[in-house]
Amino acid sequence: MASGTPNSTRPGTTLEPDFAGTIGPTIGESTPWWPRRQRPTGPNVVVILLDDVGFAQLGCYGSSIATPNMDAVASGGLRYTNFHVAALCSPTRACLLTGRNHHSAGVGFLGAFDTGFPSYRGEITPRAATLAELLRDGGYGTYAVGKWHLTPPPHMTPAGPFHQWPTGRGFDRYYGFLWGEDDQYEPELFHDRHRVDPPRREGYHLSEDLVDRSCEFLSDHLTSRPEDPFFLYLAFGACHAPHQAPREYIDRYHGAFDHGWDAEREQVLARQVAARIVPPTTQLSARNPGVGAWSELSDERQRLYAHMQEVFAGFMTHTDAQIGRLVEFLRAYGALDNTLILLMSDNGASGEGGEHGTANEYRWFLQLPDPVDDSLAALDALGGPTTHNHYPTGWAQAGNTPGRYYKRYAYAGGVRAPLIAHWPARLDGTNTLRHQFHHVIDIAPTVLDLCGVQPPASYHGVPQLPLHGTSMAYTFDDAEASSRRQVQYFETAGYRGIYADGWKAVAAHLPGAGFDADHWELYRVESDVAECEDLSAAHPDKAAELAALWWEEAERYAVLPLDDRMQVRMKALNPAEDRNRYVFLPGTRILNQLVGPSFSARSFRITATIRRETELDDGVLLSWGRRAAGFSFFVKNNRLMFDFNLAGDHTLVVSEASVPLGRSVVQMSMADDEASGARVTFVIDDAVVGEGRVPQLVPSGMGTVSTQCGHNSPSPVSTEYDAPFTFAGALERVVVDLDPRSPEVGDVDLRAELATQ
Repeated sequence: MASGTPNSTRPGTTLEPDFAGTIGPTIGESTPWWPRRQRPTGPNVVVILLDDVGFAQLGCYGSSIATPNMDAVASGGLRYTNFHVAALCSPTRACLLTGRNHHSAGVGFLGAFDTGFPSYRGEITPRAATLAELLRDGGYGTYAVGKWHLTPPPHMTPAGPFHQWPTGRGFDRYYGFLWGEDDQYEPELFHDRHRVDPPRREGYHLSEDLVDRSCEFLSDHLTSRPEDPFFLYLAFGACHAPHQAPREYIDRYHGAFDHGWDAEREQVLARQVAARIVPPTTQLSARNPGVGAWSELSDERQRLYAHMQEVFAGFMTHTDAQIGRLVEFLRAYGALDNTLILLMSDNGASGEGGEHGTANEYRWFLQLPDPVDDSLAALDALGGPTTHNHYPTGWAQAGNTPGRYYKRYAYAGGVRAPLIAHWPARLDGTNTLRHQFHHVIDIAPTVLDLCGVQPPASYHGVPQLPLHGTSMAYTFDDAEASSRRQVQYFETAGYRGIYADGWKAVAAHLPGAGFDADHWELYRVESDVAECEDLSAAHPDKAAELAALWWEEAERYAVLPLDDRMQVRMKALNPAEDRNRYVFLPGTRILNQLVGPSFSARSFRITATIRRETELDDGVLLSWGRRAAGFSFFVKNNRLMFDFNLAGDHTLVVSEASVPLGRSVVQMSMADDEASGARVTFVIDDAVVGEGRVPQLVPSGMGTVSTQCGHNSPSPVSTEYDAPFTFAGALERVVVDLDPRSPEVGDVDLRAELATQ
């Protein structure tokens, strides 16, 4: 052997400590070795998450709404009648994807807020690896499509950071929208880690697009990795507001709800009792505060409210059709038999439409007047691309039959949800009802159990929280098995509840009041599903016992500190609050006001440096918002224009002088004017060229829209043009300068509104 030659063989290397071949000086003296990857043997998994769909809004749970495809999935599998979720979307999603209670996972409230406490960061802690992360490491292909709502707003930039985007939390591919709701016709979409415009095709609808993309991802998987199972997480925007659906689906329900919500609740309950979904002794809860008797409404209001429910029903049936398309795709390509489908909703039906419903939900967000006459005027357009509508609270309560209240609340109307399990290889479709108490934290343990994936004590060097949920697989084979979950707490913005062994206590909290003053109501929910009879006076010791148990669970799962603030929490950490200048380059956008700019309740100036070669060089200089609300600063017909869209009420200000050809610096400013709203001023090259007034400064409370430079998409803020109305000249840059906030106009606080619902 030549001098300096290493020993003839040596096992392994520092690169691969488990290397089982031998490595010699040359290839002839070495033995190759390839690691054998143990392929996963578990089923494919498809989790379908509906949004703001109540316990009673699927046909197979008693609804009058036609959902034949979801009903077929249920008839071939299992329906859970005692399944519960968190009362809001982000918390439920955190529970679903981690198997931990949402406070422990870091998502005590919505994904939009970080209040400075570990349980309220608004993002999933690295101590809670997601179902996607564990399944991907176990050999699964992992795909997320649809609503995410678990990325902090400051991370929603084209430059990241991306570690809390879907592809940063275990999903190989992603397509959908990051925020809590979106327009079904013109959504703000993201593909993996970049923004994309929705397809520009006639009749486009987001639900159809999401299923198209799901089938695309699965086609790629079945073609490229046919031996590996897949995990698809399909989170629809449906049926969260805006309630939007193709007209032919809405028209199917013409006149179907003219009998009103009181009669509808009675009919739904009768079907639920007949189907054994609820016990025969179940009574309807009283109408929620603010929900009027249908018979006492005027004919005009009955016509409006019934049509709003027709729109919602069309939305549901259209969503059902898309689910049917996905199921048919799985069947056509031989994947259905060994696919576990779990179909559920994230919380109860939403009462955010208020007593009368609305043609533009942004009026509710922004605390603006919303006369019923405006909704009546828009009646024929409801459900279409020009409205952002939501039905009244009476229909939301009907959707939660037989329960009380809505999403956000710890009552059954907020936390009791449908759950369907379908798996032809394991479930034969007989004896399909399951009455065991379970919670959304049980989903991840169930999937991991059935897929043969063991949750690790440490993930990527980070010690892991134990799973808080328990597998529900025992219920697959034994309908009469005793429930393995005996205790579960609930908390959302100070609304509290706890379930224990067939009892449930709910703290009736008034936001802003002291928590020690809360009265703990007590219900025997095994027989009183609707939570009608408060037994706290008859059993004060039991009520006190459950109240004490809630505090124990709150300590154990990091619920504290209790916080009953709603949207005002945003003030706790707003990185845009301390920044008063933004420089936009052409074609860019900032995705929300927490990244900035935050225009609300302050004066501001927008200055653009442009060059126009011809008088046809029109287009948007800077826009903020979408068709439902916002503003746009643009050039049209040689004039500067500013369209202030106050949730559908447009005020257009136009310059008196023309915008010159060649290079110029143009500016618009909005300044507070106590006498009459706000003053808009146009300046071209230091000369004032026009003024006008708008009703007010930009209101607070709208954090789900983007600021766009040089264009306006996906939908136009202004009625003066069609999207994207890209500026046709040369746009060097746009500078936004913000004044301090007006002390008279604070951030919107929705507590008073919510307290009445």
